[in-house]
Amino acid sequence: MKVLIAGIGKLGFRVAQSLVDEGMEVIIVDKNEQVVENATNTLDVMSVNGNALDLMLLKELGIEQCDIVIATTRSDEANVILCTIAKKMGCGMSIARVRNPEYHKHLNYLGEELNIDLIVNPDYESALAIEKYLLKKYLLMSDDFAGGKVKLVEFNIGENKHFVGKKLMELEGFENLLITTIARDGKTIIPNGQTVLEENDVILLVGDSKTIEFFDKEHSDVVRLRAVQKVMIVGGGKIGYYLGKLLVDSGIEITIVEVDMDRCLFLKEKLPEATIINGDGTDMNLLEEEMIHTFDGFVAATGIDEANLLISLVAKQVGVYKTVAKISRSNYNSIIDKLYIDAVFNTNYITAGRILRVIRGSGSLSVNLMLSGDAEFTELVLKEGVLALNKQVQDLNLKKGVLIVSVVRDNEVIIPKGDTVLKAGDHVIIFWAHDMLDEMNRVFKTVRQKNGLFSSKHKYIEDDGGGSL
Repeated sequence: MKVLIAGIGKLGFRVAQSLVDEGMEVIIVDKNEQVVENATNTLDVMSVNGNALDLMLLKELGIEQCDIVIATTRSDEANVILCTIAKKMGCGMSIARVRNPEYHKHLNYLGEELNIDLIVNPDYESALAIEKYLLKKYLLMSDDFAGGKVKLVEFNIGENKHFVGKKLMELEGFENLLITTIARDGKTIIPNGQTVLEENDVILLVGDSKTIEFFDKEHSDVVRLRAVQKVMIVGGGKIGYYLGKLLVDSGIEITIVEVDMDRCLFLKEKLPEATIINGDGTDMNLLEEEMIHTFDGFVAATGIDEANLLISLVAKQVGVYKTVAKISRSNYNSIIDKLYIDAVFNTNYITAGRILRVIRGSGSLSVNLMLSGDAEFTELVLKEGVLALNKQVQDLNLKKGVLIVSVVRDNEVIIPKGDTVLKAGDHVIIFWAHDMLDEMNRVFKTVRQKNGLFSSKHKYIEDDGGGSL
């Protein structure tokens, strides 16, 4: 598959990296010479320093032979124009990133009228993910698979005596749960029964929703599970605005702290139900004046990752029930596991996960990239012709780095054992390291897929950063 990406900011770079890992032919175009040089030195891509709206350049790059064109520059208008041109010149599919809130309600109309296959708003998608976490009753950071029947949750064991120093096989109450991975010092460990847990390990658990809820209640050091009612958002940018609107519409009392006065006036006009505070949300005196300890939800959504992590940590220390930090870089993966922040959302990983899901086609329902960036959880629906069909898990001879963590069949959640037989229609959730691509294709591609899981043309999606045309 041949993909052209215009604009190599944080999002463009992350998408390019993911697609290269999938074995795709990637061309990147950016006007910034330094950005192009960095991508050339880092990724196995064809890099072009130029203007992606230059028709002659597009022809030279063989735009008509591209399966997908992705426009992720800083300019919404340029992204839309490029995608429209690309489709007219014969590319298979075009995806435009559009972030301006004024365009948000017209995305479907624009896509239809301009023949753009998908127009995505990354900030809105990130806000949706954060809202989903805030409104659920679990405290643990989680994701859903199989329509919510299967939960994947992260749990920092800290110094918990029930876990530290014990082998996995010695843990009690895990009959219907599976510890799929352990995050330790920024690295991902695939454990076995003999693996010994250490202080501040973050374990990733898979189980049905009821079992996960019981585990959360037993081990979250919280008196009772509850949904948030009052949320403070620091940072009134695009994500803060979208999140504020979503929470207001859900009946949540919100306060937004924003340092820019003009932006405060905009927020007050658009969100009259919200309390808007003009001030520096990283100033602890201001947070104390606004009685931060009375909020049960706190979201740090400024444009500075370091500030978001720090003030989320402070919010947790003063007793806020749920704290969330928004980040866009991967530099902090090794320390995030050691911070007592309830949830960290990397906007670029949200995007990359959605892109991979759609590229892989209708059989792939969900993709969750881990913060380490070197592994993921993928949900597949097994169809007739899949090579693993009607075989026992133990007979698949899966290599280390690929693990079937759950099977959903007829609304029943199954934690698979060696003798579990995979059947057509099963929803299979798989953990796999990205260097196991060939193994995934060996086991889960159909007999009709010559190139494996990622050979079909499909629609796209979303998020942060931005490069230049």
